[in-house]
Amino acid sequence: MNTLSYKTVSANKKTVTKEWVVVDANNEILGRLCTKIAMMIRGKHKPGFTPHVDCGDNVIVINADKVKLTGNKFNDKTYVSYTGYPGGQRFISPKELMAKHPERVVEKAVRGMLPKNRLGRALFGNLHVYAGAEHPHAAQNPKTI
Repeated sequence: MNTLSYKTVSANKKTVTKEWVVVDANNEILGRLCTKIAMMIRGKHKPGFTPHVDCGDNVIVINADKVKLTGNKFNDKTYVSYTGYPGGQRFISPKELMAKHPERVVEKAVRGMLPKNRLGRALFGNLHVYAGAEHPHAAQNPKTI
């Protein structure tokens, strides 16, 4: 029996094949969509997944302004940020955030699903979110999902 065929292959930066993928967020539920996006960015859908390597795909999300939240979360949920100054805690609801920056709702959801370390910050750079239907990454020939 050939024991070499049973060796676990660990991917590295040179051996990883990264693809470009377009995801349409039109009428999708935010959390369910972002879990799939986070899995693609992390690379967990690939058979050669390695936990400590950026082996995921580059994901382009279009129509981020048309994403839905279930229940009354659109008004009741709050995103908390801190300015760094005393008494500088700020709260914003998804309704207000969608009016100002619709792509940030998807970005915040995906960022919360990625690792909280150096790798997670690097993986977040593989996410490109756009409010409209157009994106400037046509030269990469992305696959549509």
